[in-house]
Formats: sequence, C-alpha cells, structure tokens
Amino acid sequence: MPGVERLSVDLLPAAGRECVALGIPAVVIFPVTPAAAKSPGAEEAWNPDGLAQRAVRAFKDACPELGVITDVALDPFTSHGQDGLIDESGYVVNDATVEALVRQALSHVEAGADVVGPSDMMDGRVGAIREAFEADGHVNARVLSYAAKYASSFYGPFRDAVGSAGSLGGGGKHTYQMDPANTDEALHEVALDLYEGADMVMIKPGMPYLDVIRRVREHFGVPTFAYQVSGEYAMQKAAFDNGWLDERACVPRGPGRLQARRRGAGPRPISPATPRAASRRAGPRAEAEGRGGQARGPRARAQVVGRRAEGEGPRAEGQGRGPA
Repeated sequence: MPGVERLSVDLLPAAGRECVALGIPAVVIFPVTPAAAKSPGAEEAWNPDGLAQRAVRAFKDACPELGVITDVALDPFTSHGQDGLIDESGYVVNDATVEALVRQALSHVEAGADVVGPSDMMDGRVGAIREAFEADGHVNARVLSYAAKYASSFYGPFRDAVGSAGSLGGGGKHTYQMDPANTDEALHEVALDLYEGADMVMIKPGMPYLDVIRRVREHFGVPTFAYQVSGEYAMQKAAFDNGWLDERACVPRGPGRLQARRRGAGPRPISPATPRAASRRAGPRAEAEGRGGQARGPRARAQVVGRRAEGEGPRAEGQGRGPA
C-alpha cells in the first residue's frame, strides 16, 4: 500500500530511532514468513532465531526506550493460513493451539518484547500465557489481548502481505473470530480476558466498531486500543491519492479517523499511518532537528517486517504492503 513498506531487520534500528524522535512510544511487529518455513504445526513461530524474535532484539538493542509489541498468532507460520492448528477434518483445535501460542509468546519476551498481543481468538490463551510468564519470571511482561476481533473483510491487504490469504485457499476464520452483528459478545470476551490477566485490550477493526470501543471503555475503564486495519487505511489512502478527499483537511492530527478513535478509546489508536501523522504534528521543528521533534504522536506504529531477498536492495520484499 502507498506509504507502507516491509523492512528487513538491518533497517529496524533507523526506523526505531525515527519513532523515538517523533514521540511514538511503541512499534508493533508483524513478520512475513517465507513459504519454506511454514508448516502445519507452525514451529517457526517460536524459533528463537525467527524473524520476529530477531526484529525484537534489533529494536531493543538500538532503542531500549522504545516499546516493542509483538503479534501472537500462528497464521503467518501455518501452511494452511489459519490462526490455530487444525485436525484431520480442518477444524481449528483450541487447546493444542493455546500450547503453541504460549511457546510463541515466551520466545517473544525472551527476545526482549515488552508486550505480547495474542490476536488468535482462542479460548483461554490469555490465562495460559500469563501463567507461563509468571512461572518463568517474566512478571513485568504485559499482555495486550485482541479481545474483540471481528471477522472482517478489511483484513484483506494484510493477509496478502503475510501470505496467509493464499494459504487459506478461500477459507475463512468465522468460526473463531466474532460476529459483526453481536456487540454484547465483545463485553463477554473482554471480561474473560481481563479475568485471565490481560493488562489491556484491543478492538479490531477500529472504525466500523466505534460503538464497541465506547462500550468497552465505559464498562471496564481499562486501557483500550483501536486498530486501524489495513483495509481501513487502504480505502482512505485511495481517496486521498485520487484527489477525492483532501488528506491534510481530513487528517489534521492523525491518520484516518484517529480523532474518533481517541474519543472512543482514549489516546491509544494503532495505525500504519502513524509515522506520517506524527511527522505532520511535529511540523518544521522535527525537520530542523533532523526529525527530532518531541511532539506526542499516536500511541503505536504498526510495522510489517520482511526478509530481504538475496541480491536485492533493502526494500526487496516489496513496497505497498501494510499490517492489519
């Protein structure tokens, strides 16, 4: 997508320093796994030398003060593209998946991640991850639960970016992601995840579910994140790039509808457009100081991390793909 790139690991220190200079407090890592590393059991997900784990170390070594959030789900690593492990009939099996997610989450915090974000929507995974963290001494690691993740077509560009769309082969995730027509279920899911030990919760997508964001925020009063997913970003960016909307007039303080998200969730939106929005808010001062302005930007930057193809330049994994 325009304005969004995959970055190889060697480029992450510079990206991290840019975020710090712009006042962006955290990045979210999404790895693009080569097809050869994918498997039915998703073993690459907890490889200590995997792409996500190396990306975490690269960010933290360069910018210890920058928060690093990781995505805990198996779809970038499964050959079938589902967020969980499947049985012979193709059914996603909950308990075996939770065991795999715990191993993945532990590998992330062992690499230095500050926050893990289980986005898989399996039952009981937050409690299992929290219990494993406590047992292994990771008492300060935080859990950002994707507590209300709706089955949505707005995830399309992201699934293309990580290669899970092709692996799904026309299948879907409706059996474990939430029904868009059911808002009461969101309160139930959030309550369960908080009881199991989540420190904060995510509503995803953001813009179509501002009513859910508001209900969760008012009912629980906990840190609530709103995610501007890839499809939301793409349709707004297309309108800007085609001259149908004036980007500067529509987005004076952040990408897309961040203002509405801030009203609903507090200052915790996540968007692939965050660096550009933060740069705009920092203004000439950031440019004069080498992009060192200290204006406070939106709360997190979404960043897809990809491998550099052999013999290619630093953007060889392709431009125009962004996170969901």
